[in-house]
Amino acid sequence: MSVVSQLILQADDELRYPSTGELKSIKEFLQTGEQRMRIAATLAENEKKIVQQASKQLWQKRPDFIAPGGNAYGERQRALCLRDYGWYLRLITYGVLAGDKEPIEKIGLIGVREMYNSLGVPVPGMVESIRCLKTAALDLMSAEDAAEAAPYFDYIIQSMS
Repeated sequence: MSVVSQLILQADDELRYPSTGELKSIKEFLQTGEQRMRIAATLAENEKKIVQQASKQLWQKRPDFIAPGGNAYGERQRALCLRDYGWYLRLITYGVLAGDKEPIEKIGLIGVREMYNSLGVPVPGMVESIRCLKTAALDLMSAEDAAEAAPYFDYIIQSMS
């Protein structure tokens, strides 16, 4: 849900009009719409490039992941990792568009640690992969857009850590 939807629903639940502060938040949200759209477009249009660059960085840092016995050893396992990287990049795009981290939490982070632990996937490796995604994605953005997008990557990193 966007900031606008959240504020409207909250005011409605409390049977009141939005407060001056809430209206200011809505105004700020709308003023950043063009930037959020630009960031989302950059992520979507460059998904393959970002995922490839991030995985290259990760395999260089952690060659044990793609070595025999590693969680990304073999074409099938590596493809599953790349699929997950794309999925997390899409989650970040949803958060940027909404101007909120709630979609990331609701869609992608509830139970993620338990899931990876049950599959035998090292969570620290996933954290490192998100760091690599962040680097690869932010390298394609202006400093201003990167500053706006970075907290969404950091949210996932902190949630998994």
